[in-house]
Amino acid sequence: MATVQSNPDVSAESTAAPSLPPEVREKVYIVIPAYNEGEKVGTVIEEVRALYPNVVVVDDGSKDESAAISARAGAKVLRHAINRGQGAALQTGIDFAILQGAEFVVTFDSDGQHRIEDIPVLIAPILEGKWDISLGSRFLGGVENIKLSRKWLLRLGVLFTRIVSRVKITDTHNGLRAFSRRAAQRIQITLDRMAHASELIDQVRDCGLPYGEVPVHIRYTDYSKAKGQSSAGAFKIIFHYLFKRMTS
Repeated sequence: MATVQSNPDVSAESTAAPSLPPEVREKVYIVIPAYNEGEKVGTVIEEVRALYPNVVVVDDGSKDESAAISARAGAKVLRHAINRGQGAALQTGIDFAILQGAEFVVTFDSDGQHRIEDIPVLIAPILEGKWDISLGSRFLGGVENIKLSRKWLLRLGVLFTRIVSRVKITDTHNGLRAFSRRAAQRIQITLDRMAHASELIDQVRDCGLPYGEVPVHIRYTDYSKAKGQSSAGAFKIIFHYLFKRMTS
């Protein structure tokens, strides 16, 4: 049985960001799913690659120049011929990272919401042997410019996860996560679209490896808020997730 190791009283300020030595950073693969993110993805990749050379972008059938921009920024680029959804893009990237010999896999959004300073915070407890999976939590850390409606939607998502999945975490739909190699090998996302986040929590619970939450910082911008999920989209996610649970 996996054990949750999280502390609701921990804040971003009370957790000093550790630094990772170069030999560890070489073993970290950053997986970035992208769909029509040409406006931001190049900048995100450049920021990440300043410290982490192994960046894998999965272009999920974009109609813009996301793939070309990602390649120019130095990422390893994989492409889906059609748009399959973020869950499928993440699984493609995770599988590739494992084949390339990754010892740590980090999932990272392409819209500029995440900070590279949080990557070592995620990796450190895995490196220290505390657990195999680090789940980022904006509610243990910090969040900039979040709408009240978005905040309540995320809180409802947490409540849904606690009732349905029986996992006591504070942030369900946070794309910033880190996995040890053996944990990444056990992740098999089958829900292609955004319902994958709830499915992934179920897999984290059932994989038999210890996991925990760490405080991270999320930055909402006008760009990222325009790309975010609507309330109607959230209900569609719940439907897809529950339908999969009932039919599997």
